[in-house]
Amino acid sequence: MKRRFTSTSKYRLGKSRLFFFGVCLLSGATMIPLFLIIWELIKKGYKQFNLSLFTEVAPTSMEAMLARISDSPIPGGILNGITGTLLILAIAIVIAIPVGIMAGVYLAENPKKKIAGLVRNLSDLLQGIPSIVIGVVVYIWVVIPMSGYSAFAGSVALAIMMLPMIIRSTEESIKMLPVTLKEAGLALGGSYASVVMRVLLPSAFSGLFTGSLLAISRVMGETAPLLVTALGAATVNWDATNPTSAISLLIWEFYNDPNLADLVWSSSLLLLLFVLGINLLAKSIAKKWKIQ
Repeated sequence: MKRRFTSTSKYRLGKSRLFFFGVCLLSGATMIPLFLIIWELIKKGYKQFNLSLFTEVAPTSMEAMLARISDSPIPGGILNGITGTLLILAIAIVIAIPVGIMAGVYLAENPKKKIAGLVRNLSDLLQGIPSIVIGVVVYIWVVIPMSGYSAFAGSVALAIMMLPMIIRSTEESIKMLPVTLKEAGLALGGSYASVVMRVLLPSAFSGLFTGSLLAISRVMGETAPLLVTALGAATVNWDATNPTSAISLLIWEFYNDPNLADLVWSSSLLLLLFVLGINLLAKSIAKKWKIQ
């Protein structure tokens, strides 16, 4: 009996180790494409990754062609794309985060209501809609009534894409909180609105902030909806009612111009660093403020 128990234990231990090494191997395999992408971007983009990239606007095709003929780095940078990205994202954040958080609170507080179920289903459906379709819809809703492309139209498109992740993360974060938090706030005489704003939302700060950051990183590299809403601009623009460039739009423009192709790699590297930075920040905040 003892010998059979020992052999069974060895078999289970061996199977556990085999499974552990299999998980580690597959996890490492998923990281290989990321490392290859980063290496490729660094290898081909470091030459153009300089101060001019952050301080000058995108060069013309003629300027790039002359630089290629003289075998020198392409002049100019992507300042108009950086400022445009910041402007579009700032407006999208102002639109999406309050709406998404309030919708998530409603879903968490009223999980069995028909309206809550409808909002939840629509949110899941919205997450699966192609970005170009959202861009076309915003073109009809915003661009045509405003009689022109604008940073605001691009922000509306990105805000719509951000909503599902913010709503879901808010709902799950609120559900993780102990019921006693809300009961204690109400028992102390606080109104329902004050309990939500001063007790529930601060307590779920980690999930709310992490979900918002992930939603931002999700839309930061979108190009298709901006092509039909923000359009792009050759100069730095801080007016939300005018066409505005973005890093992703510049990458698309550089890709379609052989003379500017070298800037694709440095622009893509910068965009990737932005996205990785936001994701790492979200991970660190979630770990530090994790709900126990």
